[in-house]
Parts: sequence; C-alpha cells; structure tokens
Amino acid sequence: MKSKVITVDQAVDLIKDGSNITVGGFVGIGHPEAITAALEERFLQEGHPRDLSLIFAAGQGDSKNRGLNHFGHKGMVKRVIGGHWGLAPQLGRLAIDGDIEAYNLPQGVISHMFRDIAAGKPGTITHVGLKTYVDPRIDGGKVNKITTEDMVELIHLDDQEYLRYKHVNLDVCIIRGTTADEFGNISMEQEAATLEVLAQAMATKKRGGIVICQVMRLAKHGGVNQMFIEIPGIFVDYIVPVDVVKNPGLHMQTFGEQYCPYYSGQVAFPEDSLFRPMEMSIRKLIARRGLFELLPLGHCVANLGIGMPEGVANIAKEEGVRDRIVLTVESGPIGGLPASGLSFGASYSPYCVLDQPYQFDFYDGGGLDIALLGAAQIDRKGNVNVSRFGPKLAGCGGFINITQNAKRVVFCNTFTAGGLDIKTADGKLEIVKEGREKKYIEEVEQITFSADFAVERGIPVTYISERCVFVLDADGLCLTEVAPGVDIEKDILAHMEFRPKIAENLKEMDPRIFMEAAMGVK
Repeated sequence: MKSKVITVDQAVDLIKDGSNITVGGFVGIGHPEAITAALEERFLQEGHPRDLSLIFAAGQGDSKNRGLNHFGHKGMVKRVIGGHWGLAPQLGRLAIDGDIEAYNLPQGVISHMFRDIAAGKPGTITHVGLKTYVDPRIDGGKVNKITTEDMVELIHLDDQEYLRYKHVNLDVCIIRGTTADEFGNISMEQEAATLEVLAQAMATKKRGGIVICQVMRLAKHGGVNQMFIEIPGIFVDYIVPVDVVKNPGLHMQTFGEQYCPYYSGQVAFPEDSLFRPMEMSIRKLIARRGLFELLPLGHCVANLGIGMPEGVANIAKEEGVRDRIVLTVESGPIGGLPASGLSFGASYSPYCVLDQPYQFDFYDGGGLDIALLGAAQIDRKGNVNVSRFGPKLAGCGGFINITQNAKRVVFCNTFTAGGLDIKTADGKLEIVKEGREKKYIEEVEQITFSADFAVERGIPVTYISERCVFVLDADGLCLTEVAPGVDIEKDILAHMEFRPKIAENLKEMDPRIFMEAAMGVK
C-alpha cells in the first residue's frame, strides 16, 4: 500500500494557481491551521499559489491572523463564497474593497451544498434566504460591485417560491481529523465537532479533486475502531501529521483552548459545581426577560446565539429550570452547555454531536422550538441586520437558517449602543447614560432577518431590550412592555428613528427582572 502521509510543504506543493479550494472548520474547531499557515507563508515568499477560489461554510479565524485570515492577501484569492466572515477581517477587507469577487450565503445552505454536490444534484434548492439580502431580487448574496455572476436564482415549485443555489467545482479539500490509519481512514475522537468534513471530502472527490487531511497522530491500518471512522480512506488522498508537542498552536481543539476533555466526551462537565450567577448588569436584565419566553414552552429545544443571548442559560440555571432546555449549536452539538468566545461551536458534555449538515436539516425542518439571537439593527418593519455595517462585513453565518425556521424567534439586544450605562434599584430601571448609537432605525443596511417572511409564515417574533419589549405584527413593531421607572417618550421613543405602534394593553416588565434576588420563577 502506497503511503498517503506527506509533509505540510508537500501538501502546499499540490495546490496550484487558480485552484478551487474548500477549507473545513468552525471558528478554530476542525480548522487545518498547519496547512493554511504554510499556504500563506508560501504565497508571501513566492507569490504562489495565487488566484485561488475559496468556499467555506462557518467562519474560521480569531479576528486577527489565524484561520482564513491566512488567505487575506491581494492576489492570493480571486473569489470567495462564505457563510460567516467576521472572524477573518483580512479576508473581509479584500471583499469590501472590491479586490476579490465575494459572496455571503447562509452557512447551512453552504453546508448542504457540499452534500448535494457529492450526490450529483443540480443545485441546492431551499426556501432559506427568501426575502433577505440573499434573494436575487435584492442582492443575491453578492458582497460588492465586481461580483457579477449570479449564484442564486428564484424558482417556483408547486406554486411556491424557492431559491436554487448553484454549485461549484472543487479541486482541493483541506480538512482536519484526530487520527489517520495507513489506509487514510480518519477518526475525530478529540475534535469538538465533526462539522461537514465528510460531505466536503465526498464533494471534492465527486468533482475530481484531491482531499488533504491534517491529523495529530497516526495508527496502523485497522488500528482505529471502524465505528469511530468519520471519513473513509477512499475519500482521502493525503495525510499531513502535525507534531502537537513541538507545534501545539497548529492543531488546537479550538482557537480558545489547546484541549478540553469536556468538549469531546472524555470527561463529564460538572456544570453544577462550576456554576456562578451573573452579576447584575444589562446582560442579566435581558437574559432574565429572555427566560420568560422559554418558560411557557415547558421542555424545549433551543438555540442561543453568541453574545447577549448566551446569558439565558446562566439565568435558567440560577432559577432552577435549566433542565427544561436542551441547548443546540449549529456546528452540531445537541444538549450540554455551549461554549463561547474562541471556543464557540463546542459544547460542554453534549448528549451527542451531529455532522453540521444534519444539524441544519433539523433546523431547516423546524426542529427548534425557540431561537434567541442578537440583533445589531432593527427597523420599522421589524427587519434585522447582523451581517453588514458600512465597511464591516460580518456575514450571516447560520442566522438566516435559524430565524427562518424556528417555531419562535426572540431577539435580545441593548436598546442603544456605545457607552450605555444603567442602574437598578427597588425593582426599577434608571438610564444613567444613554448609548451614542441608535439600534432602532428607519431602515436596516442589510436584511438578514426578513419580517415579511416571518409574518407570511406566522412565526412569532419578540424583540427584547433592557428597557422595553416589542413584538412583530403585520404592521411592523408594536411596543408591548416597558420597564418600571422608564419614561416612554424620553427613554424609548426619543431614541428611535421611527414611532412604533403602541399596544392598547401596554404592560410593565416584571419588576423581579430588576431586583438583585433570584426571580423565583420555578
């Protein structure tokens, strides 16, 4: 048997100018850092490989210089199709400046694309993206003016609208696993998620490309239990071992941690013993109000977005109702406690971890009882933008898949941004210093969440801030709750670019939200 083991330099030699490349990873989970770092070094030294086309689903990077930031040099890439761009600002800058052709498509759609390419399907057909900036009647997912080819088209099946996402050729697939045997079978026992590595490998082989897999150790053929194999050796052409003792930074479990046994199931996470209640803050107020959206559902399956909504899990624990919520992450974990920061995508002791395409099957099919997500801009109609802000390209990630398919959607955000300061006393809220930037504006810069789509589908939508609550109806936003101590005109309407509808039965937010003691909701 010819050995598939090669060095990282030999792997880079295989990548030619103009190649179409797909790279695996989710933030730092599963990202083949040794190979992408070597690619960057080769380009900076020799100017090759250049004019690459890059396709990826989840964002990969640390917002500085790791992950897909290795591709962020003029001339190195000519076209990029990606789901989330925010963690690779060097790559995003090329897109914003018009130095590359660039597309931002829903993460779940790209994840499904790989599987559909592998199956030889004529495109990926879905309702996901309708009436958002991905819809060809708006931007078609194009990031800049030099991007002219249509990747998305509107089609009709049985008198219903759908989007067809066109497929691409794949010359090289660069992915990562834990162990490889001599035949090239890959296991992932110390990875935090399996992602779409199998689908990427199969899609690349279908299109006649090569698959290169970075691993941290080798085993004899037959030395890995066949039930642990994630990628069969028939789909793997080359294996690149990385010495994690000499080069630990080139094969980290996440970009936040070298290795955490809680993520990969070696040790059960002691959530009870490590729990610490949140200090009183804006974040805690919003998370407390968010919990009230979960309680009527009883036991439910939820997705909590990164940032402000993450606090809901902590509040549920503090209130003794954590066992009613099964938390999921788009990367694949079901159950457990989602990690945050540069370890986002991992979960502490999940019940199980699905391949990412299957997780998005579950999401797209309406499996989520509720999703609580952040919002950067909200407009008169109730549209939300989290993906594009002037010169900053964040990307949608899994946001569109989640918000267009969850049975209930809740947005959690501060009312204003930039220097906002509050205090609470006696169950009341006081705005000490107002934020500099308005978040409730006349029209969002980009429609990542379509209010029209939600209204048509009958999806209940709630918008929670520290001082008030809105709900979505056919006319747009309707103010339904106001925090005790808050003046509607001075503290709410004066800081919005439009006047929302005000409910006839306007209520006061529960005063327990603004008290130091636990709310006692159990």
